[in-house]
Amino acid sequence: MAKSGPVNVAMIGLGWWGKKMTAVLQKAADDIKIVCAAEPNPAGAEFAAANGFAHYATMKEALAHPSVEAVILATPHSLHDEQIRMAVAAKKHIFCEKPLALTRRGAEAAVKACARNKLVLGMGHERRWEPPVAKMLAMARSGELGRIQQVEGNFSHDKFTTLDKKNWRLNQKEAPVGGMTATGIHLTDLAAALLGEARDLRVSCEKLSSKIPQGDTMSVHIRFKKGGTAYVSASLAMPFISRFAVFGSKGWIEIRDKAHVEAPAGWVVTSAMAGGPITVTEVPPAEPVKDNLVAFAHAVRGNAAYPITGKDLVTNISILEAIIKSAAKDGAVVKL
Repeated sequence: MAKSGPVNVAMIGLGWWGKKMTAVLQKAADDIKIVCAAEPNPAGAEFAAANGFAHYATMKEALAHPSVEAVILATPHSLHDEQIRMAVAAKKHIFCEKPLALTRRGAEAAVKACARNKLVLGMGHERRWEPPVAKMLAMARSGELGRIQQVEGNFSHDKFTTLDKKNWRLNQKEAPVGGMTATGIHLTDLAAALLGEARDLRVSCEKLSSKIPQGDTMSVHIRFKKGGTAYVSASLAMPFISRFAVFGSKGWIEIRDKAHVEAPAGWVVTSAMAGGPITVTEVPPAEPVKDNLVAFAHAVRGNAAYPITGKDLVTNISILEAIIKSAAKDGAVVKL
């Protein structure tokens, strides 16, 4: 008999984003419930107690919790491969923060392992759940925007400039190309959702306004196998901006966030259809981080398929791997 009620999860990692997800899940108690967490920092025990769930120092201990059905990985990228293997071995569904892996091979291994064991693999690409983004994707898929020709996006902030230089988010091995793994990965996910698999790309990554070792300002130009291009940029030393625009033969849409997804404040959407005027619409705040996690829980319960496919995940990590290669070659064109 299929299970019902909220999906019981273990939160692996109680850093900035693990705490953010803990907070938003308080609004989704009917769908998903944190029953324990794994966090090696002793401060995690106090946070767990304050939020009413058990605390363990290791993921192995959390996986052994008798009611855990799934894990949420809010951990450094380099740990994902091993943590996914552990979760699959324990037959637990997995929601992984981005990026899934740093190589196509790693992404394929994760996707295949979950599929082989009939486990749901969710991904922290909450941008797809932002109401104007979801509407834009639906319009593109229905053909309402015509032939998609070009995508542009910039997702930048300066939240990392005050971090301790030993923080993993500033580690060149963990985040090798400026803001790509922190923010740009969301934009390439949307670009690939609109235009498919990439053909080739080239990258610029520079250290212009900070001491961040992997650079603070990056941009990538991508050409796609079925035609169309994307220009994506991200800075780790710039006041917050999040802009995504798609241009089609029948219409175009530009979406601007009013604030970081950490504290959503809504969006400003500018658009035009062929023969019509340019319009500006304000969209009220929503909670896409929560909505993504709820979609994951619904997939675990078998109520609906998780909308980000394994192919989507592999395609995006293929782009990330090529971006890392191009940056290492001083911006040389890399074919996929």
